[in-house]
Amino acid sequence: MKKIEDAIQQSKFRNSHQKAVINLIYTSNWLQNKHQAFFKPFGITGHQFNILRVLKGQYPKSISATEIKSRLLDQNSDVSRLLDRLLQKQLITKTASENDKRASDVFISAQGLELLNQIEKHQKELDFAINITPEEATQLSDLLDKCRG
Repeated sequence: MKKIEDAIQQSKFRNSHQKAVINLIYTSNWLQNKHQAFFKPFGITGHQFNILRVLKGQYPKSISATEIKSRLLDQNSDVSRLLDRLLQKQLITKTASENDKRASDVFISAQGLELLNQIEKHQKELDFAINITPEEATQLSDLLDKCRG
């Protein structure tokens, strides 16, 4: 186990809260790099996977780009650009919305569902990227919820 002090070669912090925040940021970036490496062989990014995950949850119904954005883990993502890339890869389909002609209804395609099924076979690699027990994972999740509360 590499301590944050060793990872960033800094041993002094203003206080334990600063150390925790720095550790969270460092660990978040470390985890994002793990996700990036995991999704690369599948030809998608973590952000694209997140959109496909949202669409699978809606399946077989459609969802608007605005609604997709509200459900993403990173709500700063450029959803229009991500949808265009997924459309090029034929992982989604878009049709003009019947309710709002300026909007599109987005569906996951059969190819998108198949890709998610392939990814799911390897999903445990990501689930266990953090080397902690199930009890510690629950505690960590609760603490993170508390941080945002």
